[in-house]
Amino acid sequence: MIQLKSVSLFRGSKCLLKDASFTGYPGWHIALIGHNGCGKSSLFAMLRREVQPDSGEFAIPANWRIAHMAQEVEALDRAALDYVMDGDKTLRRLQQELADAEEKHDAHRIGDLHQQLADIDGYTAESRAAKLLAGLGFTQNQLQTPVKAFSGGWRMRLNLAQTLMCPSDLMLLDEPTNHLDLDAILWLEDWLRNYPGTLILISHDREFIDAVTQHILHIEHQNLFYYSGNYSAFEIQRSARLANQQSAFEKQQREVAHLQSFIDRFKAKASKAKQAQSRVKMLERMEKIAPAHVDSPFHFTIPAAEKVSSPLLDISQAELGYPGKPILKNVALQLVPASRIGLIGPNGAGKSTLIKTLAGEIELLNGRRQPGEHCYIGYFAQHQLDQLDMKATPLLTMQRNAPKTDEQTLRKYLGGFGFHGDAVHDNIGRFSGGEKARLALAVIIWHKPNLLLLDEPTNHLDLEMRHALTLALQDYEGALVLVSHDRSLLRATTDDLYLVADGKVDVFNGDLDDYAKWLNDYRSQQQTANESPELADARRDRKADRQRAAEIRTLLRPLKKQIEKLESEIVKLEQQKKAIEEQLADTAIYEAVNKAKLGELLKQQGAIGSTLEEKELAWMEVSEQMQEMEKELS
Repeated sequence: MIQLKSVSLFRGSKCLLKDASFTGYPGWHIALIGHNGCGKSSLFAMLRREVQPDSGEFAIPANWRIAHMAQEVEALDRAALDYVMDGDKTLRRLQQELADAEEKHDAHRIGDLHQQLADIDGYTAESRAAKLLAGLGFTQNQLQTPVKAFSGGWRMRLNLAQTLMCPSDLMLLDEPTNHLDLDAILWLEDWLRNYPGTLILISHDREFIDAVTQHILHIEHQNLFYYSGNYSAFEIQRSARLANQQSAFEKQQREVAHLQSFIDRFKAKASKAKQAQSRVKMLERMEKIAPAHVDSPFHFTIPAAEKVSSPLLDISQAELGYPGKPILKNVALQLVPASRIGLIGPNGAGKSTLIKTLAGEIELLNGRRQPGEHCYIGYFAQHQLDQLDMKATPLLTMQRNAPKTDEQTLRKYLGGFGFHGDAVHDNIGRFSGGEKARLALAVIIWHKPNLLLLDEPTNHLDLEMRHALTLALQDYEGALVLVSHDRSLLRATTDDLYLVADGKVDVFNGDLDDYAKWLNDYRSQQQTANESPELADARRDRKADRQRAAEIRTLLRPLKKQIEKLESEIVKLEQQKKAIEEQLADTAIYEAVNKAKLGELLKQQGAIGSTLEEKELAWMEVSEQMQEMEKELS
């Protein structure tokens, strides 16, 4: 088990944990949560035995194998598949020792190493690594691609695959979903749910946490608070604790009132669409957990635009993509002020292409894009973070965007996005990804857009900022088109899902749970479609082989029972035969007085011998049948 007893942990002069205690048991799946900078990564470093607590006791089983996800990847020439297999250190060690033994022609050592490789499933390692890569979105053609050929986000996926490949008793994952799309997240959820070891996870994706963890560790005010249950249970439990504080209670009432007004606006739609019903249920649950976020540093709204057109934007008979590379065809999409659209679809299907086209960042290849007279677009994408002036400050950035607004108003506005006090004068170049994302959102929202186009806005945002963004979008009066792997945000802020797949954009009749099922079917179809005729034939042959093997096992069961019955009968007959032979060996049986008994014994001996011969013959025939069937199985 993992034990912390009165542990204090410092980073420089800053106290991260003070007298913290916790006991975690083998097999627990734990989410480690808390605001940025509270000490989550430092606690991970302690669990990896890279740092020691400044005071107190920390214990973890000495024989535990620990797997953790590296945050950087070198530009290596090594193939992706080999890089992932490198995660199994024992495998690589045994493979090297085997190569050395073969070079020395050490037959005894070679045999021993082959057995050790078999014991750790070493001969399935390559196929297991390939499955991990496929689950995380890599194609078959990319397995031999050098690591250095992949972008930073895809290299992080390789790191994650390498971590999953590592045999472990304790797995430490720090933001594993940051560089994943929804498809890969759904796959990772399934994988982690079946992970038998102890898992400690840092994540800002609440649905992901809910799906894979059953315990919460919350770092708050230099303390460790343990909660049984997933993140949703944590919010409710923490709400009960905070509701006892008067200041928290007052904020809670305002938050609940806001949520209730939003629920009332959408309840009427609950009978009309499955998507709306799902949303109402979520908001009703959020009413219960609102107090858990009363101490959030983020509180902002998205002001309504002064003028609105209807439609705001109309795209018709459109072909989208890049010169010589069309991606989507015959796209027809009309956005009105009430549009609340979530874009879903497989990785690379064209979601970002569609949203860039809506934003006017790329031109149509064919068709028409017609913005309304009063269409004011607010567009957020990850590349915009790099377009911030790294030498400027949050206050200077806002002053450039609002030159006629006084400093106090801008300071108050920035405070809603977590930039308080002297933080407004901090250099943007030193900001984390989350801080840059918050500032970019602040700039976009300031201009009062009536059409928000958000492409993965929650990357790098922590749970509290995601919650604040959800509330702001719920109250937003303009149109919204959202691409996000955060299912909680999608469920809470969109009314309609549009599926981008196979070169088309269509309304998706279902919710995100239905999409997960659709995605499984789509992957199966894609796998079948991409197979060569030889592989398809081999797969069909394997399927036929499995079916034949199942038939043989079914036929073998009664034969085995028949063999057992015959063997039992043969044993009894042999015992009877032996008993008669012992009596016949007695000379007294041949006296005249025992003539009748002798005749009976000889009669029994003949009958038993005949029956025994029949049973033995039957046993041989059934045995031969079984042997033929078992040969076919092998």
